[in-house]
Amino acid sequence: MASKVLVIAEFRGGKFKKGALECVAAASRLAPALGGGDVTALVIGGADAKAAAASLGKQGATRVLAACADWLAEFNGDAYARVAADVVRAEQPALVLVAATLDGKDVAPRVAARLDVGYAPDVTKLAVEGGKLAIARPLYAGKAYANVTLAGAPAVVSVRPNTFALLEAPGADAPVADVALAFGAGDLKSKVVAVEAAKTDKVDLTEAEVIVSGGRGLKGPEHFVLLEALAAELGATVGASRAVVDAGWRPHHDQVGQTGKTVSPNLYFAVGISGAIQHLAGMATSKCIVAVNKDKDAPIFKVADYGIVGDLFDVVPRMTDEVKKLKK
Repeated sequence: MASKVLVIAEFRGGKFKKGALECVAAASRLAPALGGGDVTALVIGGADAKAAAASLGKQGATRVLAACADWLAEFNGDAYARVAADVVRAEQPALVLVAATLDGKDVAPRVAARLDVGYAPDVTKLAVEGGKLAIARPLYAGKAYANVTLAGAPAVVSVRPNTFALLEAPGADAPVADVALAFGAGDLKSKVVAVEAAKTDKVDLTEAEVIVSGGRGLKGPEHFVLLEALAAELGATVGASRAVVDAGWRPHHDQVGQTGKTVSPNLYFAVGISGAIQHLAGMATSKCIVAVNKDKDAPIFKVADYGIVGDLFDVVPRMTDEVKKLKK
């Protein structure tokens, strides 16, 4: 089996996504167990992506391949998958890693299909045991885990963000080589004309290390100020349940759950959220879950590491005050 690991590193908004850096760090840890060899990062994008490519060496990339052109500056699933598949065929790695972001979930299965190889999505465990890849992904809202074996090489895996830690001691920049593109913009069936993203200064839910989410227990959108205050003290991002989004209290990009975003923060606050299966599917793999609910029988307490049975309108302000005291 080839010993290389290749990471498709997502570059957006002038920087690499945290999930991409985590994949590179994970690859650098896995490579020795696969027999050594290069950890290669593939960067697809415009000129700014190429300028930042060398920095991936700090998280363990041995070398970086840059497939960069003006017409690749905006994400295009078809184009990115074609470029990635061509590079994988040339590099012949044992493993291809992609962060399970919105774009990553689009590209990874396309690449696997083009290569006719196995694909494991949204993985939360990836190790080498007995010389073979040990892969696990959550099922049924995290109530069970599937141990997956992928036939053929390379194995294409998308990794849930916040699953693997970054390197504690970053290395040096990596050498960058250009990729000769086998096709051009005129060969694509579609092109991206513009991208309209919600304007926000907060960290995206999928990359946040701390999330404070609210549900119907808040009784109205005006009461989310309580969660905003707590989040501000914790340096957290505010999320919401589907019921809250459906009611129009919060925008859809704040939704955590099966039909929203899947998150794995280090710390997750579920405030006034009952714990419906739809919500648990999006946050059950959080490292630590704190639930606040006045119903002692709420399902959320079954997955919570810490539970507070009480009125959130009393509990949350007190929590905010205590965090302020700790910070002082």
